[in-house]
Amino acid sequence: MNQNGSVIGVTQQGTDAPPDWSVLEDLAEIALSDGQESAILEGYSLRYCRVSVPTGDCLVFVDSSYEQSRLSDSLISCLLLGVASFAAFLLVSVLLARWAVRPVEQAWKEQRQFVADASHELKTPLTVILTNAELLQEPEYDPAAKQTFSEHILIMSRQMRELIEQLLELARVDNGLPNAVRQRVDWSKAVADAVMIFEPVCFERDHSISTWIEPGLEVWGDPVRLQQVAEILLDNAGKYANPHSVIEVDLRRISSRQCLLSVSDPGAPISRTDLRNIFKRFYRTDPARERNGSYGLGLAIAEGIVTGCRGKIWAASENGINTFYVRLPLLRQRRGQSALPNGRQ
Repeated sequence: MNQNGSVIGVTQQGTDAPPDWSVLEDLAEIALSDGQESAILEGYSLRYCRVSVPTGDCLVFVDSSYEQSRLSDSLISCLLLGVASFAAFLLVSVLLARWAVRPVEQAWKEQRQFVADASHELKTPLTVILTNAELLQEPEYDPAAKQTFSEHILIMSRQMRELIEQLLELARVDNGLPNAVRQRVDWSKAVADAVMIFEPVCFERDHSISTWIEPGLEVWGDPVRLQQVAEILLDNAGKYANPHSVIEVDLRRISSRQCLLSVSDPGAPISRTDLRNIFKRFYRTDPARERNGSYGLGLAIAEGIVTGCRGKIWAASENGINTFYVRLPLLRQRRGQSALPNGRQ
């Protein structure tokens, strides 16, 4: 291009078509009027570069349509990737939020169920007490009938006291037993003492107890609470064992760091659903059957105590035998203490 702005020569690559001189002159005029060294001609999809030489100006035009197409594709890809990433992040956030809230929701449901069950359990004895108290006020009943009403009130009052004591015990277990005495506990002796306490009770229920207790097994915890666990399992076995049956109590070391207590009794098989729920509060395998003084809180209390001692409690039912297991971590034996069992007790 000469100094007058006229195109004096053309060099082209990538095409053999003859140049359109009028179009080239228009492009040159537009490029020179911009006064820039390089720019993009938007209407023509061209990029140009202006270079001054002694004979005039040299303009280099390059087709930028492919470049712009690639930029548009990249922009669309980035937008799609951004939307997909945001959607994935939102989905993961929702799932994590649900996962984080699920324990709180479950605890809230259990709390509401617990309040409802406790209210139901307290409502029945209260109704009996109020009814018999009202009957005591009626003058037409003779002294013998009023004595019966008084006995009903006393029986229901004792049941309410037992239920409230169990509720308070469960509340203490839920709070981690802040006043519990943590010390080295002779678990073997605690189980043996519990068996000794329940032998007369089982005899009255027409049951017998067979034991195998390995001596010297020591665990860490509250001796009173741990013995309570054994008593709860023995009481549960005595209530639901078949008549004239033998309750088997077995405590032994299963490894260098753990021991296992099992309390077995022949009785009605426990379904899988009941095995999963049997440690829930106020849960009974058969709500329609006779209570036998049970409110469904004993096993929940036992589970809380065992969990607080870093142990595990569970139940199994096979071949007509229902067994409750308690696994606890063992403490190191003291020097001179024998680890061998002394036989059946």
